[in-house]
Amino acid sequence: MEHNEPAAYKAAAQLAALSALDGILERLGLDYWLFGGWAVDFWVGRITRTHDDIDLAVWRDDYPGIRQALEAAGWRYDPVEDAAIGAGFRSGAVLVELTFVVSDPTGQVFIPFPEQPGLWSTVPFGTDRRTLQGVSCRTVPLSLLRAGKAVPRDDAEDGAKDRADFLAITHIHDDDVGI
Repeated sequence: MEHNEPAAYKAAAQLAALSALDGILERLGLDYWLFGGWAVDFWVGRITRTHDDIDLAVWRDDYPGIRQALEAAGWRYDPVEDAAIGAGFRSGAVLVELTFVVSDPTGQVFIPFPEQPGLWSTVPFGTDRRTLQGVSCRTVPLSLLRAGKAVPRDDAEDGAKDRADFLAITHIHDDDVGI
């Protein structure tokens, strides 16, 4: 899919891929959590903007099984900038980027940067699922998503996405989502 193709077609392909990814990982009993822009959309209950990719957090130790399952399902490996903390896969024009996570005995979640793990969350991600247009998947907690979007990234394009995402989720009240 090129950038000039209709946004609705791109979104439909990404949602179909999310559904397929959920099926693959759930069948194998492997944890994952949607984060980033698509997580915002799942929390809001509608597509708020176009997305370049799908961001999933996965346990680092599960990666060999995830890679094998995705490749068996026709996804092809697509290298990322830092293979120590993630991996990318493509199915057609859809890119999924995996971010590896590890936890400590208290349930805190870290990104395993080689120089020193970076704390992502002081609480476990949980098993909550959200549904958007008939697609259900695990999604990071709303509080974690808000915290991650509250400070925009330095890159102008990424920062604009973060500001739009944060604005979209600030209107969700915790009592509206059963928190």
